[in-house]
Amino acid sequence: MPLINYLLIGLNVLVYLAVTLPTSAVVPDVLDPAVQEYVRFLSEHVGRNLHPAEALAGVSAYDILIYEWGYRPAHGSIQTMFTSLFLHGGLMHLAGNMLFLWIYGDNVEHRLGKVRYLIAYLLTGVAATLFYSAFEMDSNVPLVGASGAISGVLGFYFLFFPRNTVRVFLVLFPFFVDVVTIPARIVLGVYLVVDNLFPALFASGGGVAHGAHIGGFIAGLGAAWLIDRRELTSTPREYRETPVHPGPGFPGRPRSAARPTENASVAISQLIRQGQMADAAKVYFTSTEGAGPEPVPADALVLGRWLAENGHPTAALTVFRRVLKLVPKGPQAAWAHIGAGLVQLEDLDRPTAAYQHFLDAIDLEPSGEPARIARAGIAQIDAQGSA
Repeated sequence: MPLINYLLIGLNVLVYLAVTLPTSAVVPDVLDPAVQEYVRFLSEHVGRNLHPAEALAGVSAYDILIYEWGYRPAHGSIQTMFTSLFLHGGLMHLAGNMLFLWIYGDNVEHRLGKVRYLIAYLLTGVAATLFYSAFEMDSNVPLVGASGAISGVLGFYFLFFPRNTVRVFLVLFPFFVDVVTIPARIVLGVYLVVDNLFPALFASGGGVAHGAHIGGFIAGLGAAWLIDRRELTSTPREYRETPVHPGPGFPGRPRSAARPTENASVAISQLIRQGQMADAAKVYFTSTEGAGPEPVPADALVLGRWLAENGHPTAALTVFRRVLKLVPKGPQAAWAHIGAGLVQLEDLDRPTAAYQHFLDAIDLEPSGEPARIARAGIAQIDAQGSA
């Protein structure tokens, strides 16, 4: 269950119901210092002194609240950098943002985990605000809305789920009106380029902070790449101990320290073929330059399956992904995708990520055992409504 995603949606809606709606119907107090500051801002904005009654015509207490708690680049603070993420300009602004978060956020939360997803959401929101502010440093116009943070979520989604599709209601009236399935990357590409980059470069903003959307997306994309890279090269927690330097005489204390990673590669394959899987795993992850020369892919696949079957799913996933880096195509790559898919589906609760691997396995080996297992995995995901 994507608990954090639901909580974020709930919190945004709660702020709208508890803060936006009540204050939108309240007339601001002219004697309030915050209101007087707002009048001065409007006078500077229009280039002439405004009488309070003129300046506040049609203005509600919520407008004053946005001015206080939205992020103003010329007078920004850490506090408003976060509070601005939960304020919205109106019902349609809120509804559009929450729709995107509901569609895309749950998959990203499954992939990152609850704590990392919350941190990613908040920090990409901050990155979006700072990116926008870099081009509007003298602006006193408050920036509000969750769209910067949600654009960060979309950046994560773009990298993590290249094979996903979304259903879109397409209207080319009167010739075509239907619901069509489109690759998610095309939808996100249109969102980034057509809806944000082009307007930011060639048109007026119309009240939309396109720079924040672009900055959030870039931040999410970059963070996703770093996380993906780290998961590929890092050592699983259970194997983080003093590095092993197997020499020619391994097992035992090495007689030579020359070329330790090559010695480790040979030792790992030997241990796997001898059935000493626990020792092979230890050497695989703790030898110097653990991401150096790998055992042959066939041996690594055996090790990955053993790790998955013996309570080390994260380590198994690392092995399968390293195999895919070495051999991105062919039967061994198909089996690595199967291993990665099963681990993520059965052990790590990442059905959408598993779906990607199963589709890749079918593409590589359309017939045979890998395809059969992949199709069964996809059917299981579809039955759970998780894809």
